[in-house]
Amino acid sequence: GQTSIAVIRIPAEGTRIGSLFVNPGGPGASAVDAVAGMGAALSGSPINEHFDLVGFDPRGIGHSTPQLRCRTDAEFDQWRREPMVDDSPAGVANTEALYQQFADRCAQRMGTALLAQVGTATAARDMDTVRQLIGDEQINYLGFSYGTQIGAAYVDEFGDHVRAMVLDGAVDPGLDPIEKSVRQMAGFQLAFDDYAADCAQSPDCPLGTDTSKSVDRYRQLVAPLASRPGRTSDPRGLSYPDAITGTVNALYTPAYWKYLTSGLLGLARGGDAGDLLLLADEYWGRAPDGTYRNQQDAFNAVRCVDAPSSTDPAVWAAADQRIRDVAPFASYGEFTGYAPRDICSFWPVPATSTPAPATPAAPGQVVVVSTTHDPATPYQAGVDLARQLGASLITFEGTQHTVVFNGHECVDTAIVDYFVDRTVPPGLRCQP
Repeated sequence: GQTSIAVIRIPAEGTRIGSLFVNPGGPGASAVDAVAGMGAALSGSPINEHFDLVGFDPRGIGHSTPQLRCRTDAEFDQWRREPMVDDSPAGVANTEALYQQFADRCAQRMGTALLAQVGTATAARDMDTVRQLIGDEQINYLGFSYGTQIGAAYVDEFGDHVRAMVLDGAVDPGLDPIEKSVRQMAGFQLAFDDYAADCAQSPDCPLGTDTSKSVDRYRQLVAPLASRPGRTSDPRGLSYPDAITGTVNALYTPAYWKYLTSGLLGLARGGDAGDLLLLADEYWGRAPDGTYRNQQDAFNAVRCVDAPSSTDPAVWAAADQRIRDVAPFASYGEFTGYAPRDICSFWPVPATSTPAPATPAAPGQVVVVSTTHDPATPYQAGVDLARQLGASLITFEGTQHTVVFNGHECVDTAIVDYFVDRTVPPGLRCQP
């Protein structure tokens, strides 16, 4: 079988130093789209002046073909209507049947040969193929979120071909999927607490002004949606999973907190909770015409081959209890002792990689950026990845997911100096 890899290159506007490869993460996000947007946003900057901006969409993702799709648009809409909150033995069996159906559809529609050939290991090798085609002996790389995992894998296998690499919003490649999930949900709880504290400054906050009761109030607002969708101008209404997903999406950046507040106010007043549905639609990649990007299907396909997933129900029940402890805002009901296994437990092809710490990079070759209250890639993962790589660490104090070229001068100046002049920042701490 063959796959075609989509590549974009925006030539340097001035004196060229080399190529700067960019990956926005996911897994499943399009690097082609990200570079197109970055090229416009950074026009006239030292980055655009000295570097060709290069993005390639890994196998099955974005503009690469065949595009990995396991669900039709209608099937995805139906998936989002399933509450999947019943943790009785019968409820767990029903949820696992939906997971099995999803995995079976992926195998039937895409073929196991393709599913076995997506993942971080192949993405790193494909990046080196693109490097060779471009004709550069060394590349520069900027990876966000999951893109940091691709970067770490590339350093491990092709370190001699790296001039300078920045990894922002780090994923610790040494963590197993359950530990990664527990730590990530703890990060989202931290961001939720930050949101609740900010919201509580207003007397109209839907969670109230007593932050010690914010989680309880939130759960009171969203739990009824498991049996009856909330009102929205969209005929789909607001399901329980979409309320949680919309909340999680808003926690990625304070810029979205006002939409979270609006949606929760709609629930509290029995009115329109449409902003929460819009937040969920954005997260899931649903356009206003009802079509979906394939990012979420690719997300599952990549993560399921990147690490083995336990098939032992007791392991997932224990994981559910841990997640409930660290992220009570996202927990439904009480712990029953039962929980569904992960989608990856039913995946039709075995994992092609296993978690392992990153191998050390050459001195000055990598800079890691980590945000103190990053919900999706918690701060400690960046600290640990920098230690594994022997990399310099930039700490940003804030509540958001990734920060480079987001308008924060302290971070951006250090990153530009590093890419242009190879000036390695010392242990730097930046504030908004």
